[in-house]
Amino acid sequence: MSQYQHIIIAPDSFKESMTALEVAETIEYSLRKVFNKALIETIPVGDGGEGTMKSLSDAMGGVINQYSVHNPIGQLSNASMSIVSSRKTAIIEMAEASGLERITISDRNPLLTSTYGTGELIKYALNEKVEKILLCIGGSATNDAGVGMLKALGAQFLNQDGEEIAEGGAALRELSKIDLDHFDKRLLDVEIIVACDVNNPLTGTNGATFIYGLQKGATSEGLEILESALTHFHHVVERQFNCDNHKVAGSGAAGGLGYALMTFMNATLETGVDMVLRETQFLERVQKADLVITGEGRIDSQTINGKTPIGVAQVAKKYGIEVIAICGLIGPGYELVYKHGIDKVYSLANSQEEVNETIKNSKFYLERLSYKVANLLLNK
Repeated sequence: MSQYQHIIIAPDSFKESMTALEVAETIEYSLRKVFNKALIETIPVGDGGEGTMKSLSDAMGGVINQYSVHNPIGQLSNASMSIVSSRKTAIIEMAEASGLERITISDRNPLLTSTYGTGELIKYALNEKVEKILLCIGGSATNDAGVGMLKALGAQFLNQDGEEIAEGGAALRELSKIDLDHFDKRLLDVEIIVACDVNNPLTGTNGATFIYGLQKGATSEGLEILESALTHFHHVVERQFNCDNHKVAGSGAAGGLGYALMTFMNATLETGVDMVLRETQFLERVQKADLVITGEGRIDSQTINGKTPIGVAQVAKKYGIEVIAICGLIGPGYELVYKHGIDKVYSLANSQEEVNETIKNSKFYLERLSYKVANLLLNK
């Protein structure tokens, strides 16, 4: 009898080729040819970045639909959101509505871009009568401190003449008063958990603007404008609500969206991997396993910084479980993962030159490699 009677497959997606569910099911297909009597469970996971909504939705039995929202420059577009009816939960990636990929390079300007569409997605979730929102906030095109999102949910941000300020980060300099009289009261009954993998404060040299502003399209002059705007904004908030979150780790995430979520919506921020593993009940399901197989598109020195394979491995190692990782490509410094819970790494491609071929035929190569790994395990 094989020593592997209970196997859990918990990978992230392989970017540009396979979703986490497709990866998990392909590995499972090959393993069943070798371990045909074993209990094999698939748990598609993610780290809070691109594809996490799809992974969580697949793992939790959600349904993904398209919703009409405004993109970062105010144009109508479609954005995806998952509703898990059995758990009264919505899963949202803010990048679906307010992400860099939603606009052209020439339109990227955080002085003007807005999180309004993210607020619209949250409003759609409230209309579905959810009791929990899982919100992933990576990949934003914005630096508006979440004001656009709050506007979409009924808050008003007024200048000294009592008029609504414009969209975008620069307009925050004109803020005089915040009116929450029409802020959506349904938010009081909803738990909001935010997948946030950065620790930046709202302002300062390590804050939202100076760390991420350039990649969102800001100029050097624009950075100074945005920093003064965020500083003015949190001063208004502190004066009006006696609330000071601008130095809290994560408040600078997604151009200050983290600050808005904590301050106005009582949201909890945590790492993406922690959120995903809890919501997929990985912690409970892994305890009786003999083997865990995880993976992602690329494993290198950066994998140890909160990526899915390490999150999975560290939980599995608490119970002394063997962990194997399968990836598309291994990069420099991948050996570091061996100090963080992973016992062995296998790769589809052996060089960057082979990557394009493996991306085009990833299912074939993953199926073949997984079968090879299964036989190696059987004959240990």
